[in-house]
Amino acid sequence: MSDERRVDELPVGGRSVDERPVGWRRRAKVAIVSTLGGGVVRLLARTWRMSTRGEDAFAALRATGAPMVIVLWHGELLPILWQHRDQGISVLISTHSDGEIIARICQSLGCRTVRGSSSRGGARALLELVRELDGGHEVAVTPDGPRGPRREFAPGAVVAAMRAGVPVIAFGATVDRAWRLRSWDRFVIPKPFARVTIAYSAGERPHATSPREAEAEAPRFRALLMSVCGPDEA
Repeated sequence: MSDERRVDELPVGGRSVDERPVGWRRRAKVAIVSTLGGGVVRLLARTWRMSTRGEDAFAALRATGAPMVIVLWHGELLPILWQHRDQGISVLISTHSDGEIIARICQSLGCRTVRGSSSRGGARALLELVRELDGGHEVAVTPDGPRGPRREFAPGAVVAAMRAGVPVIAFGATVDRAWRLRSWDRFVIPKPFARVTIAYSAGERPHATSPREAEAEAPRFRALLMSVCGPDEA
């Protein structure tokens, strides 16, 4: 029997989540929170003092016009999305109810969204990611989302990059003053007038030719992401 793992056996983010349908009260809450949240984010983010480190590597990749897979930790999503607002990056967002709030805020910041099911290990999400890459779009994946464990690198982003034949680049955020939510990801919200530095790795291509080989490369890409991210303040 072949030892090659099927794509539908490999998680895109962290462990799977319950995706039961939600009622109208929940839908109303999502609509209200996401609308207000998007406005608050824009007001707050306009005060942040943004800078970058290593952006030349990203600019060089983007200048080729070829797509890429961007990896970032779930907890650093907000400042990175703000830095790259209105650029049409496709962000993978879970289909669970909390993900709807994040998806709407992403859309308000000019991002495309890919809604991926975490059932069956994220097979549909992987297919959607590859479809976006084949269409020439940059995609962003939080390999520890949507529910952790925190900073554990699930291999789905590497599998998608392998399938599409594109490089992976890591984005990280360092903030001097921030609120950190008591959530599994210690979600970072920079305080007003905080200094925010977005760091970029060099692009790396998977060497893998199969999903199993791609899974074995996850530690290499986790190290790439850890080299640019903020300190671990669990």
